[in-house]
Amino acid sequence: MEHIPHLDQLALVAGLGVLVSVLLAKLRLPAVAGLLFAGALAGPRGLALVVSTDAIAALAEIGVMFLLFSIGLELSLERLRAILRDAAVGGVLQVTLTIAVTFMIARALGHGIAASVLYGFVFALSSTAIVLRTLTERRELDAPHGRFLVGALILQDLCVVPMVLVVPVLARGGEAIDAGAEMAWALVKAGVLVAAVLLVSRWLVPRALAWVDSSGSREVFLLAVLGLCLGTAWLTSLVGLSLALGAFLAGMMLAETDFGDRALGDVLPLRDAFVSIFFVSLGMLFDVQVVLDHPLEIALLLLAFVLGKGLIATFAALVMRFPARAAWLAGVGLANFGEFGFVLANLGLERRVIAPHDTQLLLGAGILSMFLTPLLSTLAPRIPAERALAPFAHLLRARPLRELEVCPARSGHVVVAGSGMGGRLVADALARCGIGHVVIDSDAQSARTARDRGEAVVYGEPTSRTVLAHAGLGSASALVLVGTDPSAVARAVTAARAIAPKVPILVRAHYVREGASLEERGASDVVSDEIETGVEIVARVLRRLEVPRNVIEARLREARSELPEECARRSATLPRNVLGASTELSQMKVDSLEVHSGSHAEGRTLVELDLRRRSGVTAFALRRNGGIVDARGLATTALHRGDVLFVVGTSEAVRVASDVLEHGDADPS
Repeated sequence: MEHIPHLDQLALVAGLGVLVSVLLAKLRLPAVAGLLFAGALAGPRGLALVVSTDAIAALAEIGVMFLLFSIGLELSLERLRAILRDAAVGGVLQVTLTIAVTFMIARALGHGIAASVLYGFVFALSSTAIVLRTLTERRELDAPHGRFLVGALILQDLCVVPMVLVVPVLARGGEAIDAGAEMAWALVKAGVLVAAVLLVSRWLVPRALAWVDSSGSREVFLLAVLGLCLGTAWLTSLVGLSLALGAFLAGMMLAETDFGDRALGDVLPLRDAFVSIFFVSLGMLFDVQVVLDHPLEIALLLLAFVLGKGLIATFAALVMRFPARAAWLAGVGLANFGEFGFVLANLGLERRVIAPHDTQLLLGAGILSMFLTPLLSTLAPRIPAERALAPFAHLLRARPLRELEVCPARSGHVVVAGSGMGGRLVADALARCGIGHVVIDSDAQSARTARDRGEAVVYGEPTSRTVLAHAGLGSASALVLVGTDPSAVARAVTAARAIAPKVPILVRAHYVREGASLEERGASDVVSDEIETGVEIVARVLRRLEVPRNVIEARLREARSELPEECARRSATLPRNVLGASTELSQMKVDSLEVHSGSHAEGRTLVELDLRRRSGVTAFALRRNGGIVDARGLATTALHRGDVLFVVGTSEAVRVASDVLEHGDADPS
């Protein structure tokens, strides 16, 4: 049989990636770190299991395209506009400051102007694939720091175009006018292409996909989606933009159609497979010998990536008036080397802007920063760095904080902390019940929206005692914490208990194991998503199977009795039974009948009317003057004009009952 080139090496890569990732998962380390490590082991500079990396590199490029394509599918134009509105200036500031600081440091170390500029370009870019993969896995794309990271990464990808054009100019040592003309023309082409893509997404793509979908073939639809992704990426590459950015635009085109969710479901398995190969291929570029030969230089460069670049990104987020915690997490996310850094470094090497030795050191430290990114992203939420950043955050966002805070002095209110759907549900329920409340929100856009609705809002983090005090926690009747970050929720409980020892604190937790720790910190009641979701699913499944209500309640009590005490003590919730959902009762209906003036029923009781025997309906409630009559005396209560009788029975039985009430007998017809 004919041999397929590189198949053996691809099989080795896949097997080793699975093995290492599973082993690291048992140590609770991210899967991305395992894939990078597997690549380093299998690569030509490791165990040399893979000698030729060309084929794997090509598959890796497809993986990055699919990753950006899927991210685009999850971001509509409206969401992207909101993200760029909040993060565009911060992204530009992060790129500009990083280039400027890196240039000055490189010049101070004796590097030439051209090399110093190139260093600045390389340091300014971060890993789109690793950061977005981490945000997706942690479901933080919509978190405040997630929106800043997405906006900054998009800005960085757009900056690659002029950066690539500048490198040859640096090699020639000048010709600024020609370089400016080239960049201007490239940006014009890029702008025209992006505009064309957005116009096509509005008109052509929905019609084309509807036509493809009419074939009824899932395979043809998937092929059309892949063609759209790869074709758009290819078109963007023709004008100097990256393939990944083109795939992102293609995803956004699909997101604006009715087929976005279906396309995302079809592409996800392919994305995960190819992106895994991408991370393995990145690991193959790591040369451990360079690290062993130059440990000090590598350590300093790594420190520059992780600490220096992270601080600059944090500062940029603070300037954009993001909360201190969001700025800290954004800084950690951007503190790494980027995929396009490889492109710029290799281009600089080819043009002799930087020396081979410097390139090896830069790539070695950069890949190490990529190794560390998933680990640091996991650890960062547990580090209370916002305390150190609080003074800077308050200074940089002082005016917007006053604008958003619409919190008059009050007491007996409920403080609700959480910007997601859970917080929104709690706030809405309190408002409908007429209970005063104050919302603490770390999402600027969400806080503005709540303020526009007339709600009392404090813009900030509930982990801050200042923010909690401003929300009036000391005189509140309760604090509700429904945040998604477990470590932030835990610190918020500690901060709240310090300034309000007697105020009840109700907390949502993801897992049961978090409950004990939260109660030790001072939480009054902890609701676990893990438990409540499971109980709700059990109740609904048994109800669907038409198990009697008392049996369901017994099973739920048994299930809760086997849970930890804090879970078992909560009462079970059961969805109301609907007659139509039961097979045996599907013909029954609940209806209402009014007693008219001069009708046969006026002045008579249900016993006198003999309504049940004559019509087949069962009366179970009576409304009189806006209230419900005590059901215990319903049968012997004389009916008055305007009374509304509630009955249950078949449609025919209800019709007969109406005739009995009106005329005293059934309609002969």
